[in-house]
This record gives sequence, structure tokens and C-alpha cells, in this order.
Amino acid sequence: MNYDIYELFGLNGQVAVVTGGAGGIGYEIVKGLADAGAHVTVADIDRKEITDDGRIGFIKTDVTDEASVSKTVKEIIDRHGRIDILVNCAGVVYMDKAEDFDVDKWQFVMDVNVKGTMIPCKIIGGHMISNKKGRIVNFSSVRGLQGKAGYLGYAASKGAVNMLTKTLAVEWAPHGVNVNAIAPIFTLTDLNRKILDDEKTYEWVISRLPKGRLGQKRDLVGPVIFLCSQASEFVTGEILYTDGGWTAG
Repeated sequence: MNYDIYELFGLNGQVAVVTGGAGGIGYEIVKGLADAGAHVTVADIDRKEITDDGRIGFIKTDVTDEASVSKTVKEIIDRHGRIDILVNCAGVVYMDKAEDFDVDKWQFVMDVNVKGTMIPCKIIGGHMISNKKGRIVNFSSVRGLQGKAGYLGYAASKGAVNMLTKTLAVEWAPHGVNVNAIAPIFTLTDLNRKILDDEKTYEWVISRLPKGRLGQKRDLVGPVIFLCSQASEFVTGEILYTDGGWTAG
């Protein structure tokens, strides 16, 4: 059998939504999906520098608000007729010792990282079920697998994202909807720059990474495209650790 690799991995004509797509990692994913042939809508609370260029559009969206997400989804479907791909990149980090952890900050982390993943999955997943096909990629973290001091809220939220991903994968597989997650290790972005600016923390991270370097935003683009493409047709319910070998050691 001969394979058309461009058809297998390409996203030509696909309609994608990326929540948190105006952020550092999110916008890298947006550009990657667009370069693979998809028309991508950034659904984010903050527009930043994004302008509609025919391949990439923007709709202001609060992922923690069901009405806001529903409005965004309706606008995209009215414009493009369907949604084929959802990538949930919206996320926040708050760190503190467990005994001092602010309960309001805990709730904020849970609202954005967990509720803000569940609501788009629920609404767009329902649309995909109707179409009997779809790809959903959630952003998790190695912290969803491994605990670390100071990460009480973040680690708990990413553990929840992992189980949300697996549960939806099982429930929606019969409807042609694949649900997977990407779980990076430290990737240099504005979100974690202050953490990695600490020399002791930086040296500890590098010493634990078999690849010997921090993750780069570009390292996440290929795995996401794979999970959104026909090449991953039989892959669902997986947490793909894009971590330079961190969890293998």
C-alpha cells in the first residue's frame, strides 16, 4: 500500500478552534495548524497582536463562561459550516506552599484550567458528535502525573484534565471523536519565565532532562498536528508526554 503523506498528516480545509490561542504556546499552535492547511479561529479573552489574515481569525471568548463559548461556536459554524478540530490551550499557573495556598487562587486555577477545558469540550464535542467526526487536543502537563512542592493547584488541575480527556475519549469514540492531550515539561513562555529565571530551579530542571534543554514552543506543534490529523485515527484517550524524556527517567 502506498501512502499520501500530505493527506495523512495535512489539515487542508479543516476548521480549527484554539482556546488560549493568543498566548505563547497557543499562538505557536495556531500558526502550525494554519501552515498545515487549517482555517483557525483564536478563542481568547485577550486579542494581543492577532489580526485576521484569511487563515487565522479571532473571537473574544471567556472559556469559563458557557454563554461566551456557545456564542463563539455559533459564530464559527455560521461562518464555516462546522468545526473539525478543538485545541484547548487556555491555562494559568499559581504557586505557593500548600499550607498558605489562597483558596480564591485555587478556584481561579481550577476555573481556567479545568472548567475552561470542559466547557469547550462539551459544546464543541456535541457539535462533532452530530457530524460523527472530530479531533480534540487538551493541554495538560507532566504535573498531571508527577507532584511537586508549590504546584498544589496547577498539578491538581492538570490531573483533572487528564481524566477529563480519558473519560471523553471513551464516551465519544463510538461517535468518531478522538480526544487526546499533550503534556509538556517546562517550556519557556511568559507564563513560567519567572520560575525559570531562578538559577537553582533552572539548573535542577536541566539536570532532570535527558535531552539537556528546555522545551521550545515549536516542539509542541508537530505532536498537536499529528493528533489532529488522519494519521492519529486510531489514537484516543492518550496523554502524550512531550517532555524530552523527563517522565522516562
